[in-house]
Amino acid sequence: MRGGFRIAVLVLVLAAAEASAEAPPTAIQTGTPRRVIAADSSKKTLASIGPDGRVEWKLPVGAIHDLHLLPDGHILYSDGWTRIVELDENRKPIWDYNARRNGNAGRTVEVHAFERFPDGTTMIVESGPARIIEVDRDGNLVKELPLTVKARSPHSDTRNARKTDAGTYLVAHEKDGVVREYDAAGKVVWEFDVPLDKPAKGGHGPDAFGDQVYSAIRLANGNTLIGTGNGHGVLEVTPAKEIIWKIEQHDLEGIVLAWVTQVSRLENGNTLLVNCHAGPEQPQIIEVTPEKQVVWTFKDFQTFGNSLPVAVVLDP
Repeated sequence: MRGGFRIAVLVLVLAAAEASAEAPPTAIQTGTPRRVIAADSSKKTLASIGPDGRVEWKLPVGAIHDLHLLPDGHILYSDGWTRIVELDENRKPIWDYNARRNGNAGRTVEVHAFERFPDGTTMIVESGPARIIEVDRDGNLVKELPLTVKARSPHSDTRNARKTDAGTYLVAHEKDGVVREYDAAGKVVWEFDVPLDKPAKGGHGPDAFGDQVYSAIRLANGNTLIGTGNGHGVLEVTPAKEIIWKIEQHDLEGIVLAWVTQVSRLENGNTLLVNCHAGPEQPQIIEVTPEKQVVWTFKDFQTFGNSLPVAVVLDP
């Protein structure tokens, strides 16, 4: 378990005691059972599912494309395209931010990525205005940098984005199909154009195809791990832009990938990926080894639906 989540897990376990032990399990897991906090736009639900498969708690939620469990057990999530909410350990709202402020009054803006930093500031990535801002606890603007966007779209300029340990910003530009890395002034210092190896096809399910990239994170080895969205897979790319490892749509035995959203590399070297829009016969979250062996899956189409793009997975 990552150290930063130990306190958060303890808080969540205590808070989950209110859940009814008589409630039937809703989730199916293979492998070692985990606790999962996830959200789904189709059923408009944010919920925690315990290792026993039962709902520990759930809340209504609007459209959502990002979700964080903070080290103190608080949850930071989007509730619709312009609102970010922080819940305390008792799931009471203690902070919120509306993206229509800080110069956005009267113009179209959507937020699909954000991140809380150790100093308490929050990074917010704005589609439409095409910029990254950082705000303090009062929502005041403390930093702003422009984004490079070729195919402008208020809904899909960006998807997930993260700040690297080097202080740069990795941004998944969905409409462009490109991951760009920006320095502190907004200059593009690296980019990777997600390849299309067959004609694009519209839609969201397994039969669709494109390069509408969803996420990118910088690994400890300096490579970049990318969730390719409707490219149905995961790429690990070197600084020289060489693809050295990947998962494609039918690489995992018995599993079909659709819109691959959030990805992460675990301490054990395995890769965790969220499989959105794949249909009720497919797992929504998957852990896979470097050899592409599936060691854990999660599926809950009773609590969630076919539009589950975000999840936090915790040890039991």
